[in-house]
Parts: sequence; structure tokens; C-alpha cells
Amino acid sequence: MYSNQNHINSLTRLLVAHGVRHAVLCPGSRNAPIVHNLNACNLLRCYAVTDERSAGFYALGLSLMSQAPVAICVTSGTALLNVLPAVAEAWHQHVPLIIISADRPTAWIGQQDGQTLQQPGSLAGFVGCTVDIETPLNDETRWLCNRRLNEALIRARQGGGAPVHINLHIAEPLYDFSASELPAARTIAFHTPLLQPDTPLDCPALQTALSNALRPVVVMGQQAFSPAWNTVIARLQTQGIVVLCEPLACDAPGTPVDALIALAATTNLALPDFILYIGGTIVSKRLKEYLRRATNAACWVVNEDGAVYDTFQNLQGVVQASPIALLRVLTWQGADTWQQDWSTLARRVENSLARYVPPYSSLHVVQCFERLLMAHADKPVVHYANSMAVRMGCLYAQHYVYCNRGVNGIEGSLSTAAGQSLATDDDVFCVIGDLSFFYDHNALWNQHLRGNLRILLLNNGGGAIFGKFAGLRASDARESFVMGAHHTSAKGICAAYDVAYHAATSPADCAALLPVLIKQQSRRPVLLEVFTNSETDACVYEDLFRQLTTMDDDRASTPQQ
Repeated sequence: MYSNQNHINSLTRLLVAHGVRHAVLCPGSRNAPIVHNLNACNLLRCYAVTDERSAGFYALGLSLMSQAPVAICVTSGTALLNVLPAVAEAWHQHVPLIIISADRPTAWIGQQDGQTLQQPGSLAGFVGCTVDIETPLNDETRWLCNRRLNEALIRARQGGGAPVHINLHIAEPLYDFSASELPAARTIAFHTPLLQPDTPLDCPALQTALSNALRPVVVMGQQAFSPAWNTVIARLQTQGIVVLCEPLACDAPGTPVDALIALAATTNLALPDFILYIGGTIVSKRLKEYLRRATNAACWVVNEDGAVYDTFQNLQGVVQASPIALLRVLTWQGADTWQQDWSTLARRVENSLARYVPPYSSLHVVQCFERLLMAHADKPVVHYANSMAVRMGCLYAQHYVYCNRGVNGIEGSLSTAAGQSLATDDDVFCVIGDLSFFYDHNALWNQHLRGNLRILLLNNGGGAIFGKFAGLRASDARESFVMGAHHTSAKGICAAYDVAYHAATSPADCAALLPVLIKQQSRRPVLLEVFTNSETDACVYEDLFRQLTTMDDDRASTPQQ
């Protein structure tokens, strides 16, 4: 029989799944449910050691001789601090100790309750990671518990090995051992294949998962620009694998992913049964939500850090390798009907976008800018700021897009583009919304800037992205406090910083001034400020997707204003 507490049972199951076969157990009451479970598991050999200082070194010796991770379990309070000397030694020897500490519920930490201290972080500097596990109460917190436990157990084996700290908050009653068996727990596999050109993939688990798939998808998040990706993508597509990527991933993104997924969601197209995720963050919320629905898919992530990114909440394996090297040897031999279905959707999306002529709005401006830019430059350098700017850029850009998408903040986009302009003689374009621009306008206060910095400022008097949310319209705080409504212009700022300034308030103005922004020579930076209405911007953006998902493939449409 096992504990009735879910996170303790998940820990027990995952320790075994990740190769732990020895556990050193120290006495205590708060850790008693963990000790009971580990002792009850017939796949673990347990050793009782009373003194935690000695127990830590017992675990060290066991791991050195078995060349496998070893667990040590201690109770709450200072018991954890007593294992620090052994943990420090394990850190310097790269020994995979798994330190498991029981803890009281978070609500009672720092409240003068017995045997409590701030346990997370107490081994900092000598562990590869610390995970703090609360008692899971719903599906999301159970997913979080599972993911964090897998993260810690994977980290113990990375980089030659490292101690890790797992801190479990355990609520009373402590001594209910009524579970007849350990529940199933998702195990995230970890692989470090040796990749060589023109040789089969040295990761049988990943290759088998792909070979068994009927509907494979490779998803590419943001990554550093490399022209080599075009060849790799073409190779995957030749095999029939569907590749979904945004312009933050490569310079030939193809059909806009956000629009493609919006249309796919209205069809009876089957969900993917294999997902391979590479790169960083994804802009499209639709794509993330779509892939999270594929709960039965074999989902893998490949990155050079071996990081556990469970973005789609269904991760089965992590491959620590160069994504581009792995994709060069990945093979799939399946029916081409899967890719043909997506190609049909892609043609519908591309036809719809080509036909859709937005009324005067930020979307209209970005569409005109991108078309004119691509006619002028084959490989332009374009930095889109976060929020609505990059979302619109992902609809129309057919080139690589730079964006500070790591944490998606509005600060620093203009400064980043300015820095890029100093490192090249090519023109660097920054497409930016008003709040982002005014937040960061000190980027223009710099004597090193030259005429190759070109700024397209989309000024609709506030944070347009917040205008999309219907629920906010009932709030009195919506415009002034959430959207940051304002009546500010960049004209004075440009005069102060010696930046050539132009303003547009109509389609005719844009038609006349966009060529100036893109083509005209200048000694100093050039800024085109386009004034639009935030409500119109939100309506036009929504209308594009509404018409995309409702109009027939061969029918033109007139956008609603």
C-alpha cells in the first residue's frame, strides 16, 4: 500500500522510471509518507541512516559505485541543511544525487510553526535545479507537478551529472497509506544522440515515434537567422512532413501560421499524431491551443540545452542536440495525403489574404509596407515590436523577422533595432506600436545613429492589442488604464533627436510616404508616424479572420468596416 497523496506517488513512480534504484532514508515525521512509499516500492533498495550529514555521503558513495542517480530523503527544517556538505561535494564531482525534502504547507512557512524554514533555495549554488512541489489540486497543477519532477530528474543526468533538490509540501493527514498501487505518471524521456551527416538518426525512440506516425508536424519557434533552414524545411516537406513556422524562425515562412490554424480549426482535418518542437517561443496563440488539443500525439522537443519545454502539455521526450543537425537525418516514409490536406488549406489562406484589402488601419499599413519592402529588398532587416505589430507582421512578412519575443515585453524594441542598425550598413526597419515607441524613445537619443534606421510608428492612441478582448469593454478602466489611451505624437521627439519625421493620416498619405521611408537616402534616422483609430484597428483585424474562415475558396470578399 502507498500514500494517498498524489504528488508523493508521482515522485515514487518517476524515480524508478528515471533509473533510481537506491535511496537513503533519514528519520522524521513530515517525510514519513515519502519514506513509506520508497520502502514499499520493491524496485528500490532503501538504507536507513539517522544522521543527515552522514546520509548525504552515504548517497554519494552509492552513486559513485553504481554510476546511477541515488535519492536521499530528509524531513523538514534543519535536516535539509545538514546534507549540504555532501551536496557540495557531489556538485564538484558531477554526481547525480536527488535530494528529497519534505516541507510543511506553504501557508505555514514563516508563521512560527514548528520545524519550518525557507527550504527552496537553501542548497543554491550546489544543485543543478530546485523544484518546489505543492499538493496538486486540479488538472493544471497535476500537470505542473509532473513536469517539474521530470525536469529535476532529467537535470540530474545532464552535463555529466548534478545533484538536484526536490522539495515536497505535504499536508496532514500524513499517515494515510490507502492507495493499493502507484498511479500512472507520464515519464519524459531524455536522449543525447550522436548526430553525423548521412547516417541514420541515433535516437531510436524518436525515430520510432515518427515512423509510427500518420500525421507528423514539425513546429519551429523563434530562432537565430540561418539561411540553412530553407534547405532543411524543403527536405522535411519533400518527405510529406508538415512544417509550421513563423517568420521569427526562418526567412521563408510560407503561409501565415495564425491564419492557417484559424482555417484548420473550422474543418474536419485530423489533429497531428506526432509533434516535434524546435526553437523558442511561438507568437500564435491559436497554434499553441490547437496543438494542446492533440492529447494523443507523440510530442518531442529538440534543443541544445536539453531543456524541458512542455508548451503543448503532452511532452514525451527531450533530445539534447542541434535541431538543424537532427532534422537533417530525420526520416519519414508515409502517405502524402497529410501534407496535401495542409497544402489545400494553405492555398485557401493565401488566396484569401491576397484578396482581402483592409480599410485604412494599422493592418492596411503593414500590408502595404511589406509588399513595397519586398519589391525593394530581397532580404530586408526588419524588427517588429511586440503586441499587435509582430502579429500583423506574421501575417504578411515573407522574410525573417527579428523580435524581442523571449519574454514578449514592450520595452527595448526600438533600442534593439537601433543597436542592429549600428552593426550593418543595410537599412534596418523597426515596425512598432505607439506605447512601445514612447516607452523606449530614448533609443533615439544617441549620436551614433545613422540614416539606415527606419521606423514605422503605428499610432492608434493606445495599446491596440487590449482592444481585442470583448470582456474588457465592460470595464471603466479599459481605455485609460488598460489600453493606456493617449494623444501623443512623435513629432517633437523627432525634432529633439534630429530624426527625419513624416506623418500619415490616410491611405493616400501612406502611398506617398511609405516609399520615402523605404527608399529615400538620409543622413539621420527616418520615422513615419501613421495615425489610425484603435477601435477600427481591432475590428479590421478580427474581420480578416472572420472572412478567412467563412468565405469560399473561389469567392472574393469585401471587408466590413
